[in-house]
Amino acid sequence: MSLAVITSRALDGLDAPEVQVEVHLANGLPSFTLVGLADTEVKESRERVRAALATSGFAFPHNKRITVSLAPADLPKDSARFDLPIALGILAADGQLDAARLATHEFAGELSLAGELRPVRGALALALAMRRQHVSRSLVLPAASAAQAALVQGLDVRSAGHLLEVVQSLRGEGDAPALPRASPLTEMPLPAVADLADVKGQAAAKRALEVAAAGGHSVLMVGPPGSGKSMLAQRLPGLLPPMTEDEALASAALQGLSFAGFDAAVWRQRPVRAPHHTASAVALVGGGSPPRPGEISLAHGGVLFLDELPEFARSTLESLREPLESGRITISRAARQAQFPARFQLVAAMNPCPCGWLGAGDAGPHRCRCTPDQVARYQGRISGPLLDRIDLQVEVAAVKAGDMLTRERDGDSSAAVASRVAAARQRQFMRQGAVNADLAPADIDVHCGLDREAGHFAEQAARRLGWSGRSLHRVLKVARSIADLEAAADVGVGHLAEAMQLRRGLPNA
Repeated sequence: MSLAVITSRALDGLDAPEVQVEVHLANGLPSFTLVGLADTEVKESRERVRAALATSGFAFPHNKRITVSLAPADLPKDSARFDLPIALGILAADGQLDAARLATHEFAGELSLAGELRPVRGALALALAMRRQHVSRSLVLPAASAAQAALVQGLDVRSAGHLLEVVQSLRGEGDAPALPRASPLTEMPLPAVADLADVKGQAAAKRALEVAAAGGHSVLMVGPPGSGKSMLAQRLPGLLPPMTEDEALASAALQGLSFAGFDAAVWRQRPVRAPHHTASAVALVGGGSPPRPGEISLAHGGVLFLDELPEFARSTLESLREPLESGRITISRAARQAQFPARFQLVAAMNPCPCGWLGAGDAGPHRCRCTPDQVARYQGRISGPLLDRIDLQVEVAAVKAGDMLTRERDGDSSAAVASRVAAARQRQFMRQGAVNADLAPADIDVHCGLDREAGHFAEQAARRLGWSGRSLHRVLKVARSIADLEAAADVGVGHLAEAMQLRRGLPNA
């Protein structure tokens, strides 16, 4: 047979569309042509495949005109994952392998010159795409990639270490064993979390973290240097409930698309991303060619911590506005468009002024010497539309040295707070199927309804404080989270009052 068709998959953002690898052998001047909008890495597969077949003991059809088409032709293809299907297609087209045996499998893998299979990027994305499409074919991957893909339940994932193993299994020669089923990664024990009780004082900030964890709300902490903002932010992940299987798979698939790849040691752990304030907008939201996820997508299902918030470039911060609302990011380039999920929990920290000591007191060496104009310019680096999208805005006051020395562990432990958070989230999912921060405007009227007294109170407060409609909606969702922590069926005036206190805005000079 001079034509063989093998199924593989490309990567298009987090999606993995099916690709037909068509290999045709014809008489004529010897050549090896690869078509189908292939990237440089894919075109280089010609040399890798030629060497891998030769060193593995297979006859390469040197006297044939070889044409490899990657269909659909208008879908960009990148990386070396097509090495294995191209090699198998050449063998099938040359009659060295039964092409009918290839129809029940999908293949992806990079080949070394010795024929060994190397891991490929995005193995989990390939497996998730097959599950979404209800594909019944087996997925054959290199061993390391197969262990990741096997995390997706309901798929037949096969593991191979060398091209010879794949060919012998497909031929069914003699005692050649079938390719083994891949075993999923072993779950690692969750690491010990930093305890909230280690933070001395800061009762209001601790309460804000509990409310933020309960409803999935974003939070901005404003306070002088050394007041404990970073210490508090580091303890938020320990208050969040464990990831569900779907959340863990989505997070792992996104990490698998990054340059660093997926680390099995963090499986089922909520991601915590803390980019430096020199990070660019592309590093934060994603980009490149082909588009790859940025920090906001790698934090999907977890926490994005932005310390020294005003020090980030204005354009970088403004890129957060749409993802905070929609929970996804669309990266558009001239030739490609990719969409990644980005439902993260934002935790930001900043000083109240350039010197950092605004509101710390009028005496001593730490007295603020910033002018009102300097304070206004500094705080103005955070635009109103972005600030409007942050649910909780709390001041973190400096703790006196005497209290630091005399206080012992203070307040509830992370475990105690986490149990309350888990109970509150369970109420939310039973009631509406999502955390309160993800409620759509239409759902707010249903699940955050107010009685006459609470409605009048909210209307008066919104008018006096000049809130936008978005601000009012966010206060209502925070109040709903506070009510869930108290196992209250309805949102009352007390819940609204506390939600308003947790949205006090930036301090003024």
